[in-house]
Order: sequence, then C-alpha cells, then structure tokens
Amino acid sequence: MTDPEDLAERVRDGELRIHELEDHADYDTAAHARRLLVERETGTELEAIGDYAFPAEQADPNIENMIGAAQVPMGVVGPVLVNGEATDSDGGAADGEHYLPLATTEGALLASVNRGLGVIRSAGGADARVTKNGMTRAPVFRVTGVAEAAETVEWVESNFEALREAAESTTSHGELLDIEPYVVGDSVFLRFAYDTKDAMGMNMATIATGEACEVVESETPASLVALSGNLCSDKKPAAINAVEGRGRSVTADVVVPGDLLEERLHTTADAIVEANTRKNLIGSAKAGSLGFNAHAANVVGAAFLATGQDEAQVVEAANTITTMDAREREDGTTDLYASVSLASLEVGTVGGGTKLPTQAEALEILGLRGGGDPAGSNADALAEIIATGALAGELSLLAALASRHLASAHEDLGR
Repeated sequence: MTDPEDLAERVRDGELRIHELEDHADYDTAAHARRLLVERETGTELEAIGDYAFPAEQADPNIENMIGAAQVPMGVVGPVLVNGEATDSDGGAADGEHYLPLATTEGALLASVNRGLGVIRSAGGADARVTKNGMTRAPVFRVTGVAEAAETVEWVESNFEALREAAESTTSHGELLDIEPYVVGDSVFLRFAYDTKDAMGMNMATIATGEACEVVESETPASLVALSGNLCSDKKPAAINAVEGRGRSVTADVVVPGDLLEERLHTTADAIVEANTRKNLIGSAKAGSLGFNAHAANVVGAAFLATGQDEAQVVEAANTITTMDAREREDGTTDLYASVSLASLEVGTVGGGTKLPTQAEALEILGLRGGGDPAGSNADALAEIIATGALAGELSLLAALASRHLASAHEDLGR
C-alpha cells in the first residue's frame, strides 16, 4: 500500500503535482496525502474534513484534488402535502405527503418552513405544477455582418430537423425542443432548449449542442466562437431566465382560511398582502431585483445541498415571484391566496451529485431517487415539492414580518 506521507513529500519536493496523486495510489490514500500536505503547509488540523463516510473513489466524477468532505447539518420539514401532477408507474410522485430534507447552517430556517408547511397542510395542501421544461445552452457564432447573420438564422429555422438529429445522436434520453436565434451585430446566438428528462441536463445539453454546432458551421457562413455565449444563461442573474425559463418553471399555490391565519400565524390576509406588496413587489422593483420574493433561495439552496443539485444554480432558482391576494368569502371572512412561481428551477434525480451516498439517501426520503417512469417524472416531482417548500417559507416569513414576530422568533430559538 502506498504511504500517504511519502506522497505528500513528493508533492512538496515538486516530484508530483497535487492532481496526479490518484495515478500513484487509491483515491482515499490520495486524499489522505493531500490532507497531510495542507496540514503541514497551513498548520491546520483536518480531522473533521477527513472524517467522511463514503469511498473517495465514489466522488471522483464530482470533485478534483479531494481532501475530504464538507459536512452541513441536514434536517427535514413536513410532511409536505402536495397536490402535484408529476406521477410515475412505480409510485414516485409529488402527489401526497413527503418529508423534505434541507441542509443549511442558517438557524430558524427549518423551523420557519415547517411552520408554513403546517399551515398549508391544515389548509388542505398546496397545488403545484411544472408549467415549462427546457434546459438551455446558447452558443455564439461570428459572421461578417447582418447579411450573413440573416442567412444563418434562416438556415437554422429551415433545418431544425437536421439539427435535432445531430443533437440527439449524442444522448439516449435528451430531446431537442427548440432553437431560438438572437442577432447582435456580427454575433449570432442560438439558444437551444432540451427536455433532459430526470437529469438536470447541463452536460447533456452542452454535448448535444456541440454536435449541432458542427452542422451549423458546415452549412452556414457562421463560425463558432464559444459553445456557451452566456445567453443560456447558466449560474448568473439573467432576465432571459426569469422570462423564458430554464430547467423547470414551476408554480405552487394555496388558499389559507382567514381563521387559520389568525390562529396559527397570528396575522390577517390583508396584513400579509400589504407586506408582500410593499416588500416583495415594490421593494424588489426599486432594488432592480430579478426575484420578487422574500427568501425563496433559502429553501431552494438547502434542498439543493441535501439532494445533490448544482448549488451554483440557486442563482437562477431565485428568479421567483411571490404573490399574495386577499379573497373575501360570502360570510365576510377573508382568506389568503398565496403562490410562488419559480421560473428557472434546475433539478435532477439522476447524475451529478445525486449519486453521492448522502444525497442519494435524501432523494430516497422523498421517494425520488433515480429515473422515473415515464422519464422526467421524478425530476418534475422534485421541482413541485421544492416549490411547495419555498411557498411555505414565503408564507411563514411574510406572516412573521406582518405580525412583527421575526426578531422575537430568532431570539426565542437562540439564533
């Protein structure tokens, strides 16, 4: 067995590079050697980082230069009662009750979300639907001017089937749905959109688009400059994602009776509506925000960490609009209509970090590990459940603000 001490010394002496250790030892030994190196170079003891519960080899597709693992506390909220549309033949579905795993270091977050979910459950559950699906990749091409740009766009629009055949030749699951062209001077952007089924699908979309780009270059005057031209737009705040969507666009809503609001949240529909309007709508507009919500990214980020999603895509998931409306009944009581619409929620139940043991177990809690039948149903269900969790978080926080209980709640929980 290779000695990690020896490997660490060879890196320090310049004989090996830090990324080459797996070529000379098994994955766990390589990780141990890196920890020894970092400990000696920084004077830091890495006992906790080195105490991980899975074979390092299992994380090879997800990390380079591994030294250990970051452990984030994980809890559950729920049961989340969702009246969803996503179902599969094996029973994996959003419809019904689910415990939602959330990983975070923010105290009081799960308590708040759980409070909102309790109210939603007492109100009969939330309705949730995926309204649009399409993972995008937008390459940018160079042309000599607008004439060649128009020629390129015309060819692309007339030859969608040829481009679809090329793109889909790289995957047994993905389907090309649309290609939207954009021209800016001598630049042509083609925004490809794919149904990636139960995968988040960013890599799938990139590889498929690369194949299609070769066809575009061979048949038009356009020359590819970059496979991603930022019109996708991945991991950046972008209005195009807020408007056109990316990944899954999903909405969840609920009507909460007025007496339930007063009993459980100690406020009224009118007070929550005013808080939402002045904070989430007017305040967000004045700030120039793309997200018009209280803290949807909190729930999305915690769910992403727990279930193995790409955490950087919380940026797109923050493209959420929260709406609240007071609805009067004939008996004079006022109920609250509450909704969240997440324009660009990028989730999957296969691939990426979903295969790691902790994250796979979290998906098992939801009953959504792996591919669904029909394909895509598990990822749809995950999107609907996360959206309902975000709705609960919005409802609870706005109620706390409307009743002026936010600070006292954190004080009571010692956060």
